[in-house]
Amino acid sequence: MFTQMEYQGTSDLHLFHDAATGLKAIIAIHSTALGAAIGGCRFIEYNTDDDAIQDALRLAKGMSYKAALAGLPHGGGKSVIIKPRQPFDRRALMLAFGECVQQLQGRYITAMDSGTLTTDMDAIAEKTQWVSCTSAAGDPSPYTSLGVIEGIKSAVKYLFDKDNLEGIRIAIQGLGHVGMAVASHLTMEGAHLTVTDTKTSLIKTAVEEYKATAVAPDDIYATDVDIFCPCGLGGVLNKNTIPQIKAQIIAGSANNQLLTPEDGYALDRRQILYVPDYVINSGGLIFVALAHANEDQQTIHHQVANIGQTLTQLFRTSQTSAIPPFALANQQAESIISAAASHSRDDKRVIS
Repeated sequence: MFTQMEYQGTSDLHLFHDAATGLKAIIAIHSTALGAAIGGCRFIEYNTDDDAIQDALRLAKGMSYKAALAGLPHGGGKSVIIKPRQPFDRRALMLAFGECVQQLQGRYITAMDSGTLTTDMDAIAEKTQWVSCTSAAGDPSPYTSLGVIEGIKSAVKYLFDKDNLEGIRIAIQGLGHVGMAVASHLTMEGAHLTVTDTKTSLIKTAVEEYKATAVAPDDIYATDVDIFCPCGLGGVLNKNTIPQIKAQIIAGSANNQLLTPEDGYALDRRQILYVPDYVINSGGLIFVALAHANEDQQTIHHQVANIGQTLTQLFRTSQTSAIPPFALANQQAESIISAAASHSRDDKRVIS
């Protein structure tokens, strides 16, 4: 466990168990150098407890990078509630988790993520103030999808010198809240869609509403398209899938799309433009952070729309520096976090 924490650069890891509700929860805090750690609560089944811990650690690091590059006054954190395989009381589970968040006294702010709902956040909010995405605040998915669209436009302009998405062929992997919203936006922009999901009902909806072409989940990588848009779970870009990819751009909402850093360099060697996930999908985190700070909708929308400009600058700097965008983004995020941590240490020395 400590080896995993050291590898990810994690500050602290908290494990919680409540026998009365069956709660098994993990909160990983990667950094608080820029402010309280912020990141969603994932509620899915895991094969092993170690898988859940690894997921939390990887996601927390991504949240730190995401917040740093979005200019948010927050560090990165992530929580995982291991979904019970036996019958359970969902509300009781969320109330118990709210007490766990409260124990951290503001070091971590939770929000929606895969498997959680605004009603879950409402229950958590009964036990702690350190929560966003309640029914009153709203769902971050529309803002995540908006950021993805802005990012795709930026990548298309950079690589194809095209100012719109008319006729662009895009393969979407995953049709959850964000993936389906991305499909809707892209259809309105004139893109041609190929889609897949593990749920046939979602594929049917996309085919009927967006005139998408459906393929089996394993066939999505080799689809002859311009852009591959991963909108499901992470680790989908790896040594097995990368050789199959025909797209020239990879730009989607999924977190931790690269299974390993080497996979990013493998994409670069194939001259595939990989848009760093924690930049293009930061719209949801921007919403979560600014909504928790009681910012107005116009301010939130404006900052999410700036994701495209952030990526345009990243692409240009990457070209002049000959550093792949994902590696350059890593360097920039780490530099921001390191500078904040150094400043914090200096402040503590002055106080002492």
